[in-house]
Amino acid sequence: MSVNMRRASVRFGLFVTVWAFCTVALAQRLDAAEARFLLTRTGFAPNTAETSVFTGMTRAQAVDKILLDVDAAVRPQTIALPPEWTGADTAPRKRPQDMTVEERKLLREVGQQQIFALRGWWLDQMRATPAPLSERMTLFWHNHFVSSYQKVQSPELMYRQNQTFRTHAVGSFSALLHAAVKDPAMLIYLDNVNSRKGAPNENLARESMELFTLGEGKYSELDVKEVARAFTGWSVDRTIDQYLWRPQLHDAGSKTVLGRSGNFDGDAVLDILLAQPACAEFIVTKLWREFISPEPDKAEVARIAQRLRESGYELKPALRELFLAPAFWDPATRAHLVKSPVEMLVGAVRQFDIRYSDSLPFTFAVAQLGQNLFYPPNVKGWPGADAWINTNTLMGRKSVLERVFKTGESEAIAPIPVAMGMTERGPSNPGAMRETAASMGQVPGQAALGREGRIRFANAVTTISFDIDAWLAQYGVTRGAVPDAGQRLALQQAVLGTAPSTPGRAGLDGRAYLRSLLMDPVYQLK
Repeated sequence: MSVNMRRASVRFGLFVTVWAFCTVALAQRLDAAEARFLLTRTGFAPNTAETSVFTGMTRAQAVDKILLDVDAAVRPQTIALPPEWTGADTAPRKRPQDMTVEERKLLREVGQQQIFALRGWWLDQMRATPAPLSERMTLFWHNHFVSSYQKVQSPELMYRQNQTFRTHAVGSFSALLHAAVKDPAMLIYLDNVNSRKGAPNENLARESMELFTLGEGKYSELDVKEVARAFTGWSVDRTIDQYLWRPQLHDAGSKTVLGRSGNFDGDAVLDILLAQPACAEFIVTKLWREFISPEPDKAEVARIAQRLRESGYELKPALRELFLAPAFWDPATRAHLVKSPVEMLVGAVRQFDIRYSDSLPFTFAVAQLGQNLFYPPNVKGWPGADAWINTNTLMGRKSVLERVFKTGESEAIAPIPVAMGMTERGPSNPGAMRETAASMGQVPGQAALGREGRIRFANAVTTISFDIDAWLAQYGVTRGAVPDAGQRLALQQAVLGTAPSTPGRAGLDGRAYLRSLLMDPVYQLK
């Protein structure tokens, strides 16, 4: 046998071995811990009922169900009702520059109230959705195609953009890219509304390549200038807040983008970006960091990126490959990713069946922990990963969790608004409130909520409830009795993704042991 034939035989043998291993792995049935891991990674921490649905499925069956659930989910508007002012045709109004000082002040105040309501609605949507992957991907795209209310100054446009992300959450990335770049909130945020022939604004062009499709180093400064020319004329009618094509502002001349020349408009340029192999690899790399680990496997990324391109940029085939990749299930990647504040809090609400009638305290809590929805810090969004955790934020996370879970005991209700920086009479700590308000883009005190809002906040806190006895009973544990070794292990597996970093002290009763698990740093990981 020749050397080449021996090498071919070895490669074939390795292929057969890997194929056999993957086939066996995909056919393995999920136990409760594996089902909980999958659901936490692809959505939010699940409750016992959700976990039981997936327990006993094979990995492939479970992943397919998660993807199909997105299609079968009830329309977003009917899961959590959005504020009544959303979705309606916007009546013509004055442009901000044509308003009086009082009219602009009133517009700002109404806008602040509406964006608060919108943040609460989205948290309600995450809590109630039967398809958590849909909301996780909506949140992912919110941090990929970044815009912020701070600059857009239109709650309605932020709502419409959010619905666009949800519509295309696991659909076609090509369709999403075209919709997101042409979205009115994006055109305002990246200063394209007045971009015109002879004076093109380069912001949208640069971010479309650097942040949306290709990544740094995959384009030239000349490409930025040429793409900016292609985007001229994409604008917004601010009297009705709708996309507006202004042909008189468009540069119809020939342009050269990434080696291709023609009289390109914005849509044609986006298709050129999609045709670059770097685009699929860029998107898959970000998805890998979101769902598997901060250190992407280049060979696996290339393989899944090829699948994404072959499918015409349909996201479901790529996500399926990602969720079934050996690295996704590798025990070494368990508890390897940091939950974002939204993931942590929404996951806790879902996992422990926490009830509430008003999401306002949770809206404040996630903002204080560093993830103010509709208000990313800059054009690159929240950095995520390990940046979510430091000494201060970890203490803040534990404080919020501790107070939420104490609401089942009447004497513990009062401290919650204090922990979140607010009492019925106003800020409990003016300095802290100013810092929180600044991070939220709000003025402290009356500009943030007003007296009625503060009373609403205090009332909302009293509606938060956690039935600790019912939850512990699922594992044969009572709050006042010391759980045995088997019960402690069952609680560990139900609450944490892996073993706790600090073993609980011997002799803790059920309530205290659960609290020790929630306070363990591992609870912040997925």
